[in-house]
Amino acid sequence: MKGPAVFLAQFMTDEAPFNTLGSAARWMADVGYKGVQVPSNDPRCFNLALAAESQDYCDEVKGVALEAGVEITELSTHIQGQLVAVHPAYDDLFDAFAPKALRGRPAARQEWAVDQVKKTAIASRRLGLDRSVTFSGSLLWPMMYPWPQRPAGLVAEGFDELARRWRPILDAYDEQGVDLCYEVHPGEDLHDGVTFEMFLDRLNGHRRCNILYDPSHFVLQQLDYLAYIDIYHERIRMFHVKDAEFRPNGRVGAYGGYADWVDRAGRFRSLGDGQIDFGQIFSKLTRYGFDGWAVLEWECCLKHPEQGAREGAPFIARHMITRADRAFDDFAGGGTDAARNRRILGLD
Repeated sequence: MKGPAVFLAQFMTDEAPFNTLGSAARWMADVGYKGVQVPSNDPRCFNLALAAESQDYCDEVKGVALEAGVEITELSTHIQGQLVAVHPAYDDLFDAFAPKALRGRPAARQEWAVDQVKKTAIASRRLGLDRSVTFSGSLLWPMMYPWPQRPAGLVAEGFDELARRWRPILDAYDEQGVDLCYEVHPGEDLHDGVTFEMFLDRLNGHRRCNILYDPSHFVLQQLDYLAYIDIYHERIRMFHVKDAEFRPNGRVGAYGGYADWVDRAGRFRSLGDGQIDFGQIFSKLTRYGFDGWAVLEWECCLKHPEQGAREGAPFIARHMITRADRAFDDFAGGGTDAARNRRILGLD
């Protein structure tokens, strides 16, 4: 495992030091980060169209990061991936994710999004990266609670269509040698284990279809986030280190009562302020040989982002594990061979 790293999306603003990749990366390096995950849609830190065309530009971007003291860990297409599949109920809301010229034009917006995600495969390869993160989008989220009851075949058709839209994108990633990691997340059709399996089955186990693991989203769903690693570790290729808590009461539970984040039973917190057992998470990921970056994603409903970032780097560093190269009790071993084993068992 590598780290600590940090996702820049929630930090970029129009004010220094978070208004350019170089200055944001320097700030993050100064507080202890070794890598930055870059949002491909934010022109303040990345030009995706140019990156997909120019190796020189990608080399320049890598140089800017290295000069600041960090590596680029991955590119993100959360915003564009969301637009690959949008239920009409959300058209107006998600239009904000697209260029103004495409707003009110769902088909053109989807075509643009697909092109953006494919360009990110090329840009990732030019940057020397072998994985990228996205959202699946959603055709079925308005049907999440089964009332009125869902017609037979509705969910199957939704996942059939989702797989049809993503297969050519995943094939494009395969051509570039890059894994596409879906952040399993409420609001997306891929929001837990069962939904990821339904998607993967329709893709015939496509080798580039993988997972960004973020335990905070499972706390809010009351899903066993440790067992999730045991089940899906072969597909977990990216890791967002984000804390959360779930504190239901007599007025609000998992659905949140339409409350703002600070008043919800389930809410995101800065590292160490929530309920997640990161000691066990880092142990399990190390056990299964996870070789990606441990990336802070700051989304706390209370703490200032800069405080969260300053506290996050040492928190991640404390939890990272260097895998042991020998057993602790090797010093007491007496050596062995087949004949000795038989003597110990009383078989000779």
